[in-house]
Amino acid sequence: MRRIASRDNPHFKALRKLCQSGRERRKSGRTLLDGMHLIETYSQHFGRPEEVLVSESGSTRREIADYLHGAQGSQTLLSDALFAELAAVDTPSGIMAIVAQPRPAHGLNQEIDAVLLDGVQDPGNVGSILRSAAAAGFRQILLSADCAQVWSPKTLRAAMGAHFLLDIHESCDLPAFLGGYRGQGVVTVLGATASLYSARLQAPLAWVFGSEGQGVRPETVAATRLQVHIPMLGATESLNVAAAAAICLFETVRQRQ
Repeated sequence: MRRIASRDNPHFKALRKLCQSGRERRKSGRTLLDGMHLIETYSQHFGRPEEVLVSESGSTRREIADYLHGAQGSQTLLSDALFAELAAVDTPSGIMAIVAQPRPAHGLNQEIDAVLLDGVQDPGNVGSILRSAAAAGFRQILLSADCAQVWSPKTLRAAMGAHFLLDIHESCDLPAFLGGYRGQGVVTVLGATASLYSARLQAPLAWVFGSEGQGVRPETVAATRLQVHIPMLGATESLNVAAAAAICLFETVRQRQ
């Protein structure tokens, strides 16, 4: 196991750049998984990580020690201080892994269910929507170019392994996809006449969810066939986009069952 205790170590500098720079992740096609759950979920679907990073204190934890004992491939031990610089949370998990960003197993398909994200810029919201989509059985995901980075550590952590169950397509032209879609594009719009609960949500269906501040772009809305609203009895004006997505996706599940 390689040991690193200095910030001047060239390999540590490369790791920090990968962790902090979206451009570097895109350039290298790699990202970091933080915590045993993400690492084990990735391994179930794609095999062993390229490299496992562990903190000195993390290496003494039973679960991590057992994993390291049985794991193959490169392993690097970092001081707690250096590991904390790479971690994006206040309480580091003690273990991370470098992996290649999985490519979609299937190309874009305009005849099956899809979830389209139009300018959703918060990594936590993107990750939460991916998690809901996977749970609701929507495998095909399209993101516009200005969404939060789908393979960032924050998005990965929020999705809790959902990435590895999905076909994720980045930098997509959403209106063009919807223009050729064989099913029904659906979007929630404040003031829409139709209620979510009265709409017929039969397959194939492409749900569209928009940015936290501006919502779905007008040109994307225009490319959908159905606009609905989520009935709200309270005084709040709108819902968080991740909450709205979960409601819509599981109303779809309910109707289809």
